[in-house]
Amino acid sequence: MIFVVIGPGGAGKGTVVARLLDQDPRLWLSRSWTTRPRRANEAEDAYTFVDRPAFEQAIAEDRFVEWDEHLGNLYGTPKAEAPPGRDVVLEIDVNGAESIRRTHPEAVVLLLEPPSLDVLRQRLLGRGDDEESVQRRLDRAAMELERGRRLAHHVVVNDDLDRVVREVAGILERHRPPGGSS
Repeated sequence: MIFVVIGPGGAGKGTVVARLLDQDPRLWLSRSWTTRPRRANEAEDAYTFVDRPAFEQAIAEDRFVEWDEHLGNLYGTPKAEAPPGRDVVLEIDVNGAESIRRTHPEAVVLLLEPPSLDVLRQRLLGRGDDEESVQRRLDRAAMELERGRRLAHHVVVNDDLDRVVREVAGILERHRPPGGSS
């Protein structure tokens, strides 16, 4: 199974996915690449951080299942196979999810929404984004949420982390075939 988690920057995708990975050994995260610099408080393995020439070389070598430019930086999902018996989790943006759905129509897409744009603003500021970046992300968020609602099989509002993780874990279980991972 391919499970795709989308939402605007700051919606909490990384936090929710990290909790799911800690709880469910049947999940495998395909680590996205990016050319943006790592934030001061961001884990080193949040992405595979590379410079633009390295990313462009990977594009030329057809090493991504999808890639896109977002706010001046490149982001992409590398082609990779999950270990046997594990389900793939992708934590990507709406454009990436649309690409994945074209190549993998069986993929299950979940939109993670912030409770409000005000909460989203506070989350972005809290993770260290500068004011200009926050404003650009907020300007883009409405479009991402609208497109995400049309694309997603499930929409979950991230207003209580423990509840959200339980709800998303339940959604995952409902999509798994009897007997476990696909």
